[in-house]
Amino acid sequence: MELGESLEEAAARELYEEAGLRAQTLKFITFLSGKDMYYRYPHGDEIYNVAAVYEAIGIEGTPRVNDEEGLELRYFSLEEPIAYLNPSVEHILRRAGYIRNW
Repeated sequence: MELGESLEEAAARELYEEAGLRAQTLKFITFLSGKDMYYRYPHGDEIYNVAAVYEAIGIEGTPRVNDEEGLELRYFSLEEPIAYLNPSVEHILRRAGYIRNW
């Protein structure tokens, strides 16, 4: 988050910065925190993430990688397993209730 920025503003900014997309509405889903949000960086730093999950509704734009952090952006169905899904992202999608069938 940037100084003085709301969670909703941060979500909208990140959606645009990371994917080149804008949402007509951001619907708050849940906060995630706790022991299962632990992450250890390759260089050894350890953190416990706190995440605010929003659903982007009324997407405008074409997905595009805007920085060196990503290789490709695509839409996926959550009804079937997604090959090469980042384990942290899968965990967040499960905790938020988006993945139920696999």
